[in-house]
Amino acid sequence: MTEALKIQLKTLPNSPGVYQYYDKDDQLLYIGKAINLKKRVSSYFNKTQENGKTRVLVSKIRSVKHIVVATETDALLLENNLIKKYQPRYNVMLKDDKTYPWICIKKERFPRVFLTRRVIKDGSEYFGPYTSVKTAKVLLDLIQELFQLRSCNFDLSKENVATKKYKVCLDYHIGNCKGPCEGFQTEKNYDENIKAIRNIVKGNFKSSLDKFKKMMQLFSENLEFEEAQKIKEKLDLLVNYQARSTVVNPSINNVDVFSIISDESFGYVNFFKIANGAIIQSHTTEIKKKLDESDKELLELSIVEIRQRFNSVSKEIYVPFELDLGNDIKVTVPKLGDKKRIVELSQRNAKYYRQERFKQIKIVDPDRHVKRIMAQMKKDLRLSVEPRHIECFDNSNIQGTNPVAACVVFKNGKPSKKDYRHFNIKTVEGPDDFASMEEVVFRRYKRLLEEDEPLPQLIVIDGGKGQLSSALKSLDVLGLRGKIAIIGIAKRLEEIYYPGDPIPMYLDKTSETLKIVQFLRNEAHRFGITHHRNKRSKGAIQSELEQIPGIGKQTVEILLQYFKSVKRVKEASLENLSNVVGPAKAKKILDELSSNK
Repeated sequence: MTEALKIQLKTLPNSPGVYQYYDKDDQLLYIGKAINLKKRVSSYFNKTQENGKTRVLVSKIRSVKHIVVATETDALLLENNLIKKYQPRYNVMLKDDKTYPWICIKKERFPRVFLTRRVIKDGSEYFGPYTSVKTAKVLLDLIQELFQLRSCNFDLSKENVATKKYKVCLDYHIGNCKGPCEGFQTEKNYDENIKAIRNIVKGNFKSSLDKFKKMMQLFSENLEFEEAQKIKEKLDLLVNYQARSTVVNPSINNVDVFSIISDESFGYVNFFKIANGAIIQSHTTEIKKKLDESDKELLELSIVEIRQRFNSVSKEIYVPFELDLGNDIKVTVPKLGDKKRIVELSQRNAKYYRQERFKQIKIVDPDRHVKRIMAQMKKDLRLSVEPRHIECFDNSNIQGTNPVAACVVFKNGKPSKKDYRHFNIKTVEGPDDFASMEEVVFRRYKRLLEEDEPLPQLIVIDGGKGQLSSALKSLDVLGLRGKIAIIGIAKRLEEIYYPGDPIPMYLDKTSETLKIVQFLRNEAHRFGITHHRNKRSKGAIQSELEQIPGIGKQTVEILLQYFKSVKRVKEASLENLSNVVGPAKAKKILDELSSNK
């Protein structure tokens, strides 16, 4: 740290504000907010940073600038605006909203209502933005079905209407417009429709439903049944559209809901806007981490950005954990009931979005997918390096017969079947899993060392503490203990055992790391069982042929080597058998197999 930087740190105020880090070329590196500028900025230099990117950032800092603000809320807003303006290298960036559609109620006499992607500050009202164009179009179609609005862009000033400057068009004749251009509809009546539309796009359906019900009742009482039927159809449209919204609780009104799901590299933030008990907007965004930011930091930044983007002025937000958003917004962390359920629904949406992104990335960017999986496994399994090469061992025997073992190999999270290996147990008598595990682990890595083949970063043992201890004995003999990470996975509760630690670790049942370890274990079991079954089958075949008088083991091996299976031996002609083992043995084999049939 330079002397100039030390002086800057000492003179920072104990006030809320925004700090900016610059490098030796006076290039902006990072922008952050703080409740206490002096404490926050000093924390970067007073301890060793665990995250590699943060260490690199700190090593590049040559000067600090700051802006003092009155409140923490002001710091949040200023940080967000500066990040969007300067886009520093080490700050997370949220996607822009320029392409999202809005529903516009134009500021004019007899206002038009239409979909637009351009927000013009001319006094018009804009509702949205809508992250789904389909949702916006469905809502606009509903409005056009319910209310006969003009679609023309004529200037319908009082003077133009009075002088009959314009004539009604086809929309009027087919019932889609009431003809305000020729004075057939009053401005007051038109504005009542606009007021109802304003309520609908805000999620308030009650006033429009009540209005249509009264109109339908009035037409019905006056025996105007055709008009009553038209109103009923509009009522049904409105009710059906409202039913498609996720209704939470009518008492929950004008609230924003935020949640976050994250992994090593990305955060996924979901946003719900709730009005009159219904979710009227939903949006999920992906944020790339730059400095191992916490969920709290990412969510605070995202809330400010998303509320600005969607023009939200809600005074209350629901979130899954406590946040520092100042005094202007009421932050609620629901503990039970409908409020808790809506936060859980938001979290599920963030999870689903994350899963969809994973599927897309797996197709279009497999390298990124592998890096993410490896980073996650390294963190979850507390490894010093990413487990790019993993080997898993499993023993198989039934009632002590034909003991075998299997070793399966995964590279970059996927099976490498060409590297799979079978082992016939040679030094162990009877069903001794511990001794068998010790033998196969020793044989496997003794061979890899002799052939100078690459060693794995992780060994997985199918079994608990006993099997793990046996495998460790072999690694000790070979001098590999501490050079290769090793764990055991027990079947009963999927607990993970570590060398020297009697207390197992339990991974989240839904975690990708556990799923890969389970896949490894199951693949080793499948591979071992297949070999064991083949060995037993071969033994049964050999014993069947060896029971024939005058036929020994060597003859059986010659037959199986030539015919490949006992079935083909049985189907072979006397001539074919004679060519392999001679006419005398061939006759004995045919006679014995025929009598057995």
